[in-house]
Amino acid sequence: MQTDHVDRILSQWQHERPELDSLAMSIFGRLWRLNAIASKAVERVHLEFGLTQAEFDVLATLRRSGEPYTLSPTALYTSLMLSSGAMTNRLDKLEARGLIFREPSPEDRRSMLVALTKTGLALINETMTAHVANEQKLLRSLDRAQQQQLADLLRTLLLDMSKDQAVDEPTE
Repeated sequence: MQTDHVDRILSQWQHERPELDSLAMSIFGRLWRLNAIASKAVERVHLEFGLTQAEFDVLATLRRSGEPYTLSPTALYTSLMLSSGAMTNRLDKLEARGLIFREPSPEDRRSMLVALTKTGLALINETMTAHVANEQKLLRSLDRAQQQQLADLLRTLLLDMSKDQAVDEPTE
């Protein structure tokens, strides 16, 4: 069996504190390392399309909302778990780039809606294709059944852990 960085850390703990059950440490250590590696790989793909992670999150949220790819700023910042100020800053930048536009809500003249432009829609569609291909590449060492098993196990863990804590929801 091959060893990884986490195995070396666990070996040191086993030597120093042999009474500790290090199984949980092995799982979380690997999850944290995987997150760091995957985050960098995902960020590289987004940057190829001229997007920051924050910009990608907004465009992806609008895209997955379905036609007409329009949400209120409140729905956006709630979905992304941001403050209204942080959302306004992101929207200003995306609007300046011609990727979104804001328009008055037909239901409430006091509020605005945020929508993808044709350019924004094309960009997020292209980026999402590369994003999913990149994630599939990151999982290439696992066959489809193993990927499904991992997804199921992680869902079980996430649901249980979420009962007791406020956990950020993914934004893809």
